[in-house]
Amino acid sequence: MTVDDTGSGADADGRVEPDAADPGEDPLALRLEGLILGAERRYTPFQAARTAGVSMELATRFWRAMGFADVGQAKAFTEADVLALRRLAGLVEAGLLSEAMAVQVARSTGQTTARLAGWQMDSFLEGLTEPPEPGMSRTEVTYPIIELLLPELEEFLVYVWRRQLAASAGRVVQAGDDEEMVDRRLAVGFADLVGFTRLTRRMEEEELGELVEAFETTAADLVAARGGRLIKTLGDEVLYSADDAGVAAEIALLLIETMANDETMPELRVGMAFGTVTTRMGDVFGTTVNLASRLTSIAPRDAVLVDSAFAEELIRSGEAPASEAEAAEAAATAEKEGEEPPTYRFALQPMWQRPVRGLGVVEPWLLTRRHSTPA
Repeated sequence: MTVDDTGSGADADGRVEPDAADPGEDPLALRLEGLILGAERRYTPFQAARTAGVSMELATRFWRAMGFADVGQAKAFTEADVLALRRLAGLVEAGLLSEAMAVQVARSTGQTTARLAGWQMDSFLEGLTEPPEPGMSRTEVTYPIIELLLPELEEFLVYVWRRQLAASAGRVVQAGDDEEMVDRRLAVGFADLVGFTRLTRRMEEEELGELVEAFETTAADLVAARGGRLIKTLGDEVLYSADDAGVAAEIALLLIETMANDETMPELRVGMAFGTVTTRMGDVFGTTVNLASRLTSIAPRDAVLVDSAFAEELIRSGEAPASEAEAAEAAATAEKEGEEPPTYRFALQPMWQRPVRGLGVVEPWLLTRRHSTPA
């Protein structure tokens, strides 16, 4: 055994024997950590970086990107942490990823899985209303539950990730050129619960949490079923996108109709815009996104507002007439020539032009169904 330059006892390759647990740490928490990670704490940050063959600076960037707190020189890392560092660094060394891209991979993965892990743990504990044995705490019940669920959830996570990666790869292949892979023309929609701030003052925390979960679940299911993509949820608001304006319009109206039929849910409003959107790390940015957000803030209750580009796209694709007069004229012409009249799913009504903060004057259009029966 030698002493490295951090003052910790280590052998020649930087490996250390596991120390006794810090007396200040909860023994059950350590057992849970060992169960989930499948390994003991063996390395300080310096030792983990050196064993992986990665500079301490790069290792710190990776760990912070993944959302791991700085731990000083405590033994907090396992063999799995060393292997993860080697893999990321190996991708950079092989030229498959730049260092900046590797950090982005670490950050996107860390942010996504942090929320997933938090949600799952909350769900597991929420379902434990009664411990199986008197005197057992919820925390004590957590260990056997995780022990049973861990292998199944791990397999399921990989399965879902592969399916999502396949769908994302398909969108990339369908893109017209390299620029379109980053800057694409999409329909973007925000759906916002009306009066949510007032609800937070009136409702109990548990009741409010159930309402938000019901809203997010409903929105996620409708967006996915109709071929859209849920970008993110923000409690009282969801952001989604679709390649096709007609798909986005159908999702918006279904959201309004579904929420209106649920007496437990507040009213909803939706704003949508169509145009060039920058995609990055699964999120969307740009003027089109900002416009959709602004339209949501001025939309009437239980109504959908779209921008002029969105309206033009629906008209161009034959999903909506430019006006009811044009629709009547087209129907009369078709009847005169013995043809089937055009069928439109949606109706558009121009609203008053108005200034929108940061975007100048816009002309919103009210989107409704042209037929009362949903498509």
